[in-house]
Amino acid sequence: MKTYYYPGCTLPDKARDFDTSARACCELLGLELEEMERWVCCGSAFKLDHKNIMQHLAPIRNLAEVHKEGGRLMTLCVFCYNSLKRANYAFLAEPDKHEVINDFIESDYDGKVPVVHLLEMLKDEVGFEALAEKVKRPLGGLRVAPFYGCLLLRPQEEIGFEDPENPTVMEKLFEALGAEVVSYPHRLECCGSYLSLKDRDHTTSMVTRVLESAVEAGANAIVTSCPMCNFNFEFFGGELVARDTIHTFYFTELLALALGADRKLCGLEQHETDVDRLIDEALAAPATAAAGSETAGSGTSGARASGDQAPDARNG
Repeated sequence: MKTYYYPGCTLPDKARDFDTSARACCELLGLELEEMERWVCCGSAFKLDHKNIMQHLAPIRNLAEVHKEGGRLMTLCVFCYNSLKRANYAFLAEPDKHEVINDFIESDYDGKVPVVHLLEMLKDEVGFEALAEKVKRPLGGLRVAPFYGCLLLRPQEEIGFEDPENPTVMEKLFEALGAEVVSYPHRLECCGSYLSLKDRDHTTSMVTRVLESAVEAGANAIVTSCPMCNFNFEFFGGELVARDTIHTFYFTELLALALGADRKLCGLEQHETDVDRLIDEALAAPATAAAGSETAGSGTSGARASGDQAPDARNG
């Protein structure tokens, strides 16, 4: 099945490091992607009024474009992923409104285009044992705290690719890359999201609680797949970020680095903080979970227990 890539509004601009590193990863892993020619904004946040399916026209229009060509839709931003997948779910639940929507967008969409996230493809199609064998630069000096946030896994009945209460996909990914995975209690919390545009103090409090939890568990890197989370962690991380105590990365940046991509393609130069020293130390250290071994990708049994700049929010 052909895979069409939906970058969304943020990745070509504010989150270019996410886009660039993801493309590098897919090329190195042999995952063929084709960017949609006529994509439009997904609407960012999923509309909760289920009685008005017409509110979902923006994401459904994108799915209808993929339907014309035949294939599936892959995206990276969790806002886009959540919006596209849930709109598709709502569309399928309202068959009596299909004709009205298709007349409006001049399509014959049937609701059957699969929406997938790159993490799903790594888990289900590449496999973590196979991925470990492709690692060129084990991330032995990184103590990674995966951060799932609000939208990647919830609600389960509409998203459904991982347990929203006890996910393991990012833990297994970074074990396969040779990093030490840190277990901490705030990996499923909210970072504050768009509250950063209105209430800086509250956002700082929410971000600090997550970062302090990760640091107390021993992490020196927090990893996400959300441009909004990435932005809030970097700009509202306060002293923890200012002292280089912990750095924020997209999972694709570290994956591309581990797979041997040119560092310029990994997006590391686009950070608001200087991550070079941490990355150099990570690459110099021996792999914690021996990438390529039988134990890589086997779970989290080896995990550790547990700014002044105005926001320019990275929306989906």
